[in-house]
Amino acid sequence: MRQSLSQIASRLRQPALILPALGLALLLLALLLRAAAAQEPALRALTTGDDTRGWEAVGRIDLGGRGFCTGALIAPDLVLTAAHCLYDKTNGQRFEASDMEFLAGWRQGRAAAYRSVRRAVAHPDYIYQTDADLGRVGHDLALLELEQPIRLPSIQPYATDLQPRRGDEVGVVSYAMDRAEAPSLQETCEVLDRQGEVLVLGCEVDFGASGAPIFSIRDGVARIVSVVSAKAEVEGRPVALGTALAGPLTQLRALMTGAVLPVSGQVYRRGAGEAGVSGGAKFVRP
Repeated sequence: MRQSLSQIASRLRQPALILPALGLALLLLALLLRAAAAQEPALRALTTGDDTRGWEAVGRIDLGGRGFCTGALIAPDLVLTAAHCLYDKTNGQRFEASDMEFLAGWRQGRAAAYRSVRRAVAHPDYIYQTDADLGRVGHDLALLELEQPIRLPSIQPYATDLQPRRGDEVGVVSYAMDRAEAPSLQETCEVLDRQGEVLVLGCEVDFGASGAPIFSIRDGVARIVSVVSAKAEVEGRPVALGTALAGPLTQLRALMTGAVLPVSGQVYRRGAGEAGVSGGAKFVRP
């Protein structure tokens, strides 16, 4: 039987780190339901040409020298990433598209392709805040339109797939702090819980992994089912929060083609710093 959220909260130990998240209750529920689960396989650095074969369409998104995120091609001229990557975490302002560059297959100082960004579009319902953003993970999705499409035999865009179910196995390819010069692969991690458009995953992610593609592999083909929105570590176990694609990506593609979509809510920002959230959780931006 599931415990009540108050019972779950009473058992919380101080989380080591939580990035922009859906909320403490959801995260605790997913973690404690799977508390006895085995540790997921560790990340493996993709440092050689053989290692990166098939993953060249994952790349690093450089943000004007002020940070980076991870993204992946879903069309020759479209990169999928997280919406919060479009904002400078130091001041909450949007980056100009001209500040962004996509480095496909970046590895050890070289990319398989370099592309400037023509246009960056966030999901219409995404609201950025400089501190913890509770409940926004389900819309934390963005598309980057490249100045020129990438049409190389070695860099094939990924298809997307249906939203996975709890218990499904997925994998993630990402760049991150201390591994910014080559991607890393976690071949297997579990979908711990699903709430609407938000997935809680046993994947290991870190600063810079925002926007990283989360894959399902069927019949030997990798398809993107989510992107990394946030991370947390509770009692020594890393988890990730991901934005599912089914509804949000459809809306985002429509917006890219010029369709008019309703935008719910108002854009608002609070002061930078930690958010006061019950349970002693510490929220910071990636």
